[in-house]
Amino acid sequence: MTDGILRLSHVDVRVPDLELALAYYSEVVGLVVTGHDDDRAYLKGWDEHQHHSLILTAAPTYGLDGLGFKLTSEAELDRVAQRVSDAGIAVERFHPGELAEGSGVTARFVGPSGHTIDLEYGMAQVGNGLPLLNPPPAPDDLVGMHPPRLDHVFLLCEDVDGVTRFFRDVLEFRLTEQILADDGHQLTTFLERSHTAHDIAFLTGPDGGFHHLAYWVDEWNDLRVAADTCAYHGVPIDAGPTRHGATRGCGLYFFDPAGNRNEVYTGGYAFDPDDEPTTWTEAEMGRAIFTYRGQVDQGFMTVHS
Repeated sequence: MTDGILRLSHVDVRVPDLELALAYYSEVVGLVVTGHDDDRAYLKGWDEHQHHSLILTAAPTYGLDGLGFKLTSEAELDRVAQRVSDAGIAVERFHPGELAEGSGVTARFVGPSGHTIDLEYGMAQVGNGLPLLNPPPAPDDLVGMHPPRLDHVFLLCEDVDGVTRFFRDVLEFRLTEQILADDGHQLTTFLERSHTAHDIAFLTGPDGGFHHLAYWVDEWNDLRVAADTCAYHGVPIDAGPTRHGATRGCGLYFFDPAGNRNEVYTGGYAFDPDDEPTTWTEAEMGRAIFTYRGQVDQGFMTVHS
């Protein structure tokens, strides 16, 4: 078994109208609701077994409250949390169920980028709706875009070089791709623990910034279905369907009713621990983000904390 962080576990986003956001994420995006109270709702992709990969938190503003990574064992959680503490960052510990419905043992800290990060092991398992003996390919009650799982999160910070060093040296992530400025500093970095093209990425911007969360879909045709779904429900499309140069993935970007940017994503590649990262130059940043257009509209760079 891989040691340490296994993959991205969940994201927690703020929404001013919880009921509206819950309807959007369950009926349009097609996530499965696993819990709901006056202040929070919990959802997951249909093929995820853990209790949630998305928390919607009622708040006056929209944006990101935090994100979590799944650890391979409680002992590994202790080890990685100690590495964070040794790096001079305060770590809080929480018991199962203390932070959220279904949550496991958790170590929480604020990273150098200004984002709240949870290291978690033992989230409640609720299954994927399929029997473990002779299952069909998928449940027969899926709606909307119905992505099977959470894929990645894209964040912003002022010091991409420093945050990337922290994720590599302390949290043991691997750098898969980077966009370098003409002066050599990192404008954007893509990092992974799940042997995919990225579990998390950082773009130069304000500390604590949130660009998008992305759910995985199985193929390019699912992006067309997602775009059709957006058009049918009047959901604003931000970009795509399109292809990325960095990660070689394909995506469609759109907004939830609060203004949080979503993506459905497919493609990419497998990344081995001894693979070398791919580098893009500042002059080719447009092609790295949007291969077909070769440029990035200013509106796409709009972010929030």
